[in-house]
Amino acid sequence: MVQVATALLFAVAAGLGLTVILAMLKNNETAILSALMGEGAFPAGAAPQPGPASTVVTLHRSPERRDAPRPVRAAVRTQPQFSRAA
Repeated sequence: MVQVATALLFAVAAGLGLTVILAMLKNNETAILSALMGEGAFPAGAAPQPGPASTVVTLHRSPERRDAPRPVRAAVRTQPQFSRAA
């Protein structure tokens, strides 16, 4: 009885897995097939091109953050973690 239930559960799981794979193929067929053929998921013309950026964004801190007080760390003495029984 347990073996029959296990076999049925395995069959349901395999069917569900196959259904998920087929649904993924249906939704992303072109991307998956082009990736399998070695072309990648996107055409070469639409891919980002390497090189310097066309515009440079400089980052700076606001004066409020720069003048914020820093927390002072307390000196902590470390002690070895030996048991008292040893």
